[in-house]
Amino acid sequence: MIAAIGSRPPADAALLDLLAALKAVRYAFVTPTPATHALVRQRSAAADADILRDVFGWCRPFRLDQLPGTFATLMRTAGVLVEDGGGYRSTVRVSTLADRSFLHSAPTRDNDAVFLGPDSYRFTRFLTSALRRGGSVSRALDLGTGAGAGALTLKAILPDSEVHASDINPAALRFAALNAAAAGLDIRFQQACGLPAAPAMFDLIISNPPYIAGDAGKTYRDGGDDYGTALALDWVRSSVGRLASGGRFILYTGAPVVAGRDIVRDNLTVLSAEQNLRLEYEELDPDVFGSSLRLEAYQSVERIAAVGAILTEP
Repeated sequence: MIAAIGSRPPADAALLDLLAALKAVRYAFVTPTPATHALVRQRSAAADADILRDVFGWCRPFRLDQLPGTFATLMRTAGVLVEDGGGYRSTVRVSTLADRSFLHSAPTRDNDAVFLGPDSYRFTRFLTSALRRGGSVSRALDLGTGAGAGALTLKAILPDSEVHASDINPAALRFAALNAAAAGLDIRFQQACGLPAAPAMFDLIISNPPYIAGDAGKTYRDGGDDYGTALALDWVRSSVGRLASGGRFILYTGAPVVAGRDIVRDNLTVLSAEQNLRLEYEELDPDVFGSSLRLEAYQSVERIAAVGAILTEP
């Protein structure tokens, strides 16, 4: 469970103050792909004119005297300030999505890294579009919440709904809870490998699960076997029995295409027929994570598409 505001550890309180300070100066940063981030980051050093975006967005090394106000003190207290060459670097990135700020990892090399990037923007756009179509939602779950992009979007659109969010990664739950607190959104977080044991039933389950094959150990990327689709499909199968009558599962994921066949679409078509579910399916981007096709696990794959699916209980 998440600590009350007054009982937060000093590091967490400092991170909340950091987010508030960034909001006060109208900080904004959209996180691009890792390749784009690396390319732009190396173009120049941190500049005084755009120092906060250089520090918390591009994660460039900087001098402490470049930081305005109390930012250096807050970073020290939060434990997110590390030496880098002759200067310092932030170990967290702050991205903005729908005018809300999200703490996540910088860089994302560690096994417990907390991811937010272009997939998060596509996921929340698809989710927002699906939710605008209506439907009663008393209780909802963001399965594998990561930095909390899906959960915060849910609560913002459905303020009267009880929103739960789960993740196996304690670091993700910590950042997601702080992101929710900074946004003033009441979300119930809990650690779980897959579906949490309670509550028993949901009107809506959403998920943007890891979907890259060949990344064993990296919880934010590893989608398991079958070209990285195993985890997403397992989560859908296990969630069907937890949907209330008329409930929906909204999935955003990567779909490997092999010899012209969409592996995710094929599996969801079979599953929906077996479980008497209505399936709506959309290709949102025909080509994502193209560099992953170099991996051994993808030698039969011609492309990875970003897709959205909605499975509805009758």
